[in-house]
Amino acid sequence: MNYLAHLYLAQPTADSHFGNLLGDFGGKRHVKHLPNTVKNGLDNHYLVDKFTDSHREVKHAKQYFSPERKRFAGVAIDVVFDHFLIVHWQRFSKQPLSDFKYTSYQLLNNRIPVMPPRMQHVVTSMTKNDWFKEYETVEGVGLALDNIAKRIRFTNTFAGAADDIAQNYDELEAVFLAFFPELIKHVSEFDLESTPKMA
Repeated sequence: MNYLAHLYLAQPTADSHFGNLLGDFGGKRHVKHLPNTVKNGLDNHYLVDKFTDSHREVKHAKQYFSPERKRFAGVAIDVVFDHFLIVHWQRFSKQPLSDFKYTSYQLLNNRIPVMPPRMQHVVTSMTKNDWFKEYETVEGVGLALDNIAKRIRFTNTFAGAADDIAQNYDELEAVFLAFFPELIKHVSEFDLESTPKMA
């Protein structure tokens, strides 16, 4: 899953938000001196990713991407799922999205000093420029994915993924709506962030 979904599945604390995003920035390499509240958030991140990557519907959704983009279909699915979470936000949260974003950005900013350097850079840009606003449209998702394509360290044909998303929008939306409630249930059942963890 991408950043918004990870934050949605976090607890409303600065340590949880930090931990639930840390998995995309080196994760366990940075946890040695971090509190258990952050480590539990990181464990939750890995739980979410493992469930997502192994889910039959999500694997099936990769067929909606053209052969030249299929290698990075998982990345595109992660980002477009954030788009669908925004589109269907009221189905999954009583809190207005604007309030959730404001709170989440504040919580993340509270932990910037202890984040790894690359995470500091990304979170600063995310909160200052409201990346999730971009995810509201397919065009915005496409821009985000094209930027990811530019950052890939080798020549690739990932750019233009928005074309595949637009052509298969309804099918991808149906996958998200079938999958996401199952993910919420899975996270709730494991309840990693309210379980005391031995140091």
